[in-house]
Amino acid sequence: MNYMTLKEASEKWGVTPRRVNYYCAGGRIPGAVKMAGVWLVPKDAEKPLDKRCKADKSMGGDNT
Repeated sequence: MNYMTLKEASEKWGVTPRRVNYYCAGGRIPGAVKMAGVWLVPKDAEKPLDKRCKADKSMGGDNT
């Protein structure tokens, strides 16, 4: 299997290397492995959904 570094994954997905590290440590990237203290991400891995996004507050009612 071919792997990419955190930096390569972050550039591919448009996020910071720290965010990719968070995804790896949380088990959110299938196939990611840590070797010699460095996370390796499968080249065919897809970016996990960002669960930080909140629902649109305006959809709940009229706040004017």
